[in-house]
Amino acid sequence: MTVKQISVFVENKPGQLAEFTKLLRQHNIDMRALSIAETPDFGILRVIVDDSYKTACILKDAEYIFSITPVLAVPIEDEAGGLDKILTILAENGINLEYTYAFITRNKDLAYMIFRVTDNEKAMEVLSQHGIKTICQDQLSSL
Repeated sequence: MTVKQISVFVENKPGQLAEFTKLLRQHNIDMRALSIAETPDFGILRVIVDDSYKTACILKDAEYIFSITPVLAVPIEDEAGGLDKILTILAENGINLEYTYAFITRNKDLAYMIFRVTDNEKAMEVLSQHGIKTICQDQLSSL
């Protein structure tokens, strides 16, 4: 199971992130996670939202340049070594990690990590073999 990450290209200048978040707020879109990668000229906002279809429609109407990528959302026990366990399993099975970022929910016992890997299917299979389940878009929306 994967979730949909929306990557949005924005100019790297004051107010661009605020403009983006204002657009989401105006349309009652709830961000679950946000990551920003930047260069001197532009930034890439990676967001996980409660309604990816609605968000994509809104971004298209607002003429943003964006893409949608399936990524893994993995619940991790919020304790020392929780992330290490996942990363070790992926590494031992030859799964390359392109990037990752975290988010939390109202459940105080779990943190969630977003993983962009080279092979989602293989990663999900390997994690499942170790008793680790990924969550899907519908589950994410209810967190």
